[in-house]
Amino acid sequence: MKSFSFAPISSTDSKILILGTMPGTKSLELNQYYGHKQNNFWKFLFEILGEEFSPDYETRKNLLIKNHIALWDVLQFCDRVGSLDSAIKNEIANDFEDFLEKHPQIQYILFNGQKAAAFFKKYVHLKKEYKKFTLPSTSPANASKTSQDKLKEWSIIQTLL
Repeated sequence: MKSFSFAPISSTDSKILILGTMPGTKSLELNQYYGHKQNNFWKFLFEILGEEFSPDYETRKNLLIKNHIALWDVLQFCDRVGSLDSAIKNEIANDFEDFLEKHPQIQYILFNGQKAAAFFKKYVHLKKEYKKFTLPSTSPANASKTSQDKLKEWSIIQTLL
């Protein structure tokens, strides 16, 4: 099945860029980043940023913008059956040179999982250096760490703002 990433959520004053790999099946169906209810991404961000959790997607997007966080995916396109990153084939990366040129305040790039970091390293070669952090995937498929351990690592966001 052919999958395309969403447009980024960002503003020109974004300081942090969080990158996933590619939206999963449920996210594509809902047309929302991290749409699967069992994915901890939004729960983590609301907790880390000290806001009351909201299931409303516009509120979620505004949370990112208000806190100078941009959200996108490493891949623009791929073939994949299901939602597992391990099933990705024929991938093409997004244009990060153009994106980062339009977002000059970004200093940090955070990867939501090892696969996002690996695809970025494989396909993206930037002229400018950024501080990069690979965080544990918020996906329910990542059972290698507890939710609390993942949240602790994701809390680095507080120190970067």
